Amino acid sequence: MTNQNILEIFLKTNALLNGHFLLTSGRHSTQYFQCALVLQYPGFNEIICSKIADHFRSTEIDVVISPAIGGIVVGQEVARQLNKKSIFAEREDKTLVLRRGFQIEEGKKYLVCEDVVTTGGSVFEVMEIVRNGGGIAAGVGYIVDRSNNKVQFGVPQFSTLQLEVVSYLPEECPICKENKIPLVKPGSRKVKV
Repeated sequence: MTNQNILEIFLKTNALLNGHFLLTSGRHSTQYFQCALVLQYPGFNEIICSKIADHFRSTEIDVVISPAIGGIVVGQEVARQLNKKSIFAEREDKTLVLRRGFQIEEGKKYLVCEDVVTTGGSVFEVMEIVRNGGGIAAGVGYIVDRSNNKVQFGVPQFSTLQLEVVSYLPEECPICKENKIPLVKPGSRKVKV
């Protein structure tokens, strides 16, 4: 499955949105990848996540960990295909934390899974949780790399779709300056519009 095949799945499921979007990173963009619209179909989820699982199959992984909420479905499917445990971190007062009895086990190797990476902020936070708990961040797998491989996590990483999607700092956003298209925040994290 190529970049084009995965992009076609996003188009087929209306998951590649065009407009004026506030990204989780705080940046603005004319395009938004709503992975939930793809991942609602178990067949697409299985196919796309198999690329991540296959990439890390020969890597020593003990646990798959994901940031909530977008990464949970990805992490669960990758863990299923690798036959590993899956846990997730969730936001509490704007910070990712482990809850629900999840713990990092010292010396265990963790694969971080996410749906979309723009700046990598959530992935870096999860990696920090792993390291602070004595675990080892062994890799990062994600579906969409909006940075076209510019974001580097310092561990083996793999994305199924690499694109360079332009994003802007809010004060530099040409769409805001035109003031013709309202800014919307379609993702799960609460960020003021």
